[in-house]
Amino acid sequence: MSTSRNPLRSQQFPAILLLVAAGVGLLLANTPAHDGIAGLLDAHIAVPGTMLDLSVAHWVSDGLLAIFFFVVALELQYELTRGDLNSVRKALQPAIAAAGGIVIPVVVYLMIAGGAETSSGWPIPTATDIAFALGVLAVFGRGLPSAVRVFLLALAILDDIVGIIFIAVLFAKDLDFVMFLLGVVAVAVFAVLSRMLRGGARIPVAIAMVLVGLVAWGLVASSGVHATIAGVMLGLVMAPKPADQTRHVLEPWVNGIVLPIFAFVAAFVVIPQVSPTELSPAFWAIVVALPVGKILGIALFGWVAMRIRPKGAAPALPFVDILAAGALGGIGFTVSLLLANLAFAEDAVIRDQAILGVLLGSLISLVLAAVIVSARARGYRRAMAIA
Repeated sequence: MSTSRNPLRSQQFPAILLLVAAGVGLLLANTPAHDGIAGLLDAHIAVPGTMLDLSVAHWVSDGLLAIFFFVVALELQYELTRGDLNSVRKALQPAIAAAGGIVIPVVVYLMIAGGAETSSGWPIPTATDIAFALGVLAVFGRGLPSAVRVFLLALAILDDIVGIIFIAVLFAKDLDFVMFLLGVVAVAVFAVLSRMLRGGARIPVAIAMVLVGLVAWGLVASSGVHATIAGVMLGLVMAPKPADQTRHVLEPWVNGIVLPIFAFVAAFVVIPQVSPTELSPAFWAIVVALPVGKILGIALFGWVAMRIRPKGAAPALPFVDILAAGALGGIGFTVSLLLANLAFAEDAVIRDQAILGVLLGSLISLVLAAVIVSARARGYRRAMAIA
């Protein structure tokens, strides 16, 4: 599973796999198979001697998805220290665009669904799915300059930072500071161990790191902070060289197993048999805020960022390329699905409709992005042929 030709390391195939997994989950939820699968997802599994007693669905969203966030944090660490976000000059333009891609969708959402029952869903349309967005760009963007991909990647990573902050701050419940501090101590031990990975001690140290990482996850999960934050903290504190190696090893497993399972479980939603006017405002707000809010916010703020870029920064992207990045940014999917589950955890009806809104809004964004990116890529290819 580690060969360089592994399709799970490509950008196109994992995006297709995610789409298929979500489609299968949505399909099976609306067939006679629903009750059997729902019973399995609702079954509880407890860890003896701990406070951890979660349903299978929660083991997926809290456990498996923590591995995804761990890998996201490893990439984030690289970009912030050695990559495209390692200086204010490099980060300023995508940061301003990312701010627009967060603020405008929130405004759009609250304009449509700002009532008491649905106002808590405002973080949902702020996310961008890196894997999906880069996959669409790879499929339809042959010929686009690399600067577009760099801009989109930086923008999506900054989106992830905000999404992680939302998850950590907004959705902590009954916070147990002692458990959380013990989790932080375990993370610190993990950081120290990662700097001891050398020579003949590599294997025992690696085993110790896995065990300490599991302990850190368990403590954070028991503290009331969402368990995926443990994955973020562990990824950010890992020593750079083993972090790069670990990301390389885990990438195909996350793309091929973790994310498709989460997409299946998250999309396992019964489509309500009601008229469109009876659907929750949260559904419509997300459907509009993801494609419209994201493209407007990223395009407008991105254009401003290109006008005020500091001296020595990268050349300005054409507005149409920023528009393409905005359309790609509306593909919320993974993180938006998680945020929908968290925002409406106490109301299953609104939660399910919010999830459907994420799926439909992301699909609309995908189609818009495919059209804009394809047209832009054709223009670049024609210009290159003429030259």
